Amino acid sequence: MIPEELRYTDEHAWVATKTDVLVRVGVTEYAQQQYGEVAAVRLPEVGDRVEVGAAVGEVDADDTADLYAPVSGEVVAVNDAVAEQADLLNSDPYGEGWLYEVEVDDPDALEALLDADAYQSITAA
Repeated sequence: MIPEELRYTDEHAWVATKTDVLVRVGVTEYAQQQYGEVAAVRLPEVGDRVEVGAAVGEVDADDTADLYAPVSGEVVAVNDAVAEQADLLNSDPYGEGWLYEVEVDDPDALEALLDADAYQSITAA
């Protein structure tokens, strides 16, 4: 299931808009299925600057996979629970398995992200 209210990247990140300038970032159910059983997650730190398309962390599972920033801005919160209990990414990727929150530099950049239908077409291929 791909939640309609979220935006997506072709690197399988999701973005939830919390306010005009604050977004929450996670990885999609499709991504976590590709990872397999997640053993560890490395996240950016509060105060880090992230740039769209740049690696900001990694997931250690069957293989190690980089996490890429879907937007540019400053990290204002991280999900310590997922850092301590990495399997939250497998069990609840759209809920308790969220990764971090960013105060975005350019809120209009969110419009460049994929909607649910466009993301569905990528994962169906």
